[in-house]
Amino acid sequence: MKTLLNIIWLLLSGVWLFLGYMLAALIMFVLIVTIPWGIAAARIGLYALWPFGETVVNTPNAGVGSFLGNLVWVVLAGWWIALTHLVSGIALCITIIGIPFGIANFKLIPVALLPLGKQIVDLP
Repeated sequence: MKTLLNIIWLLLSGVWLFLGYMLAALIMFVLIVTIPWGIAAARIGLYALWPFGETVVNTPNAGVGSFLGNLVWVVLAGWWIALTHLVSGIALCITIIGIPFGIANFKLIPVALLPLGKQIVDLP
């Protein structure tokens, strides 16, 4: 079932969200100082491409560095990626079939805003 959901997700919004995350990662990689944020963007981009069957959990030992890094991320790229999740989620919720995928988009907004200090793990 999760493979079917991932294929539908990929067609409806996964590719566009993935490209947005990869654009953010590319920009972060070009600016040498922001490479850690580029790694986070690429990691979450892969999750946004194929999300069903995985979940995001908080890292228990994330400290002040993650908090400060998240503040920089929100300013540089987090707000517009979260906005793409919001717009995509609203567009998907217009149709009955798209409602579960719109809700999945809404669940990705906190990760898009604050990616550091989080891990993507497989569901059991």
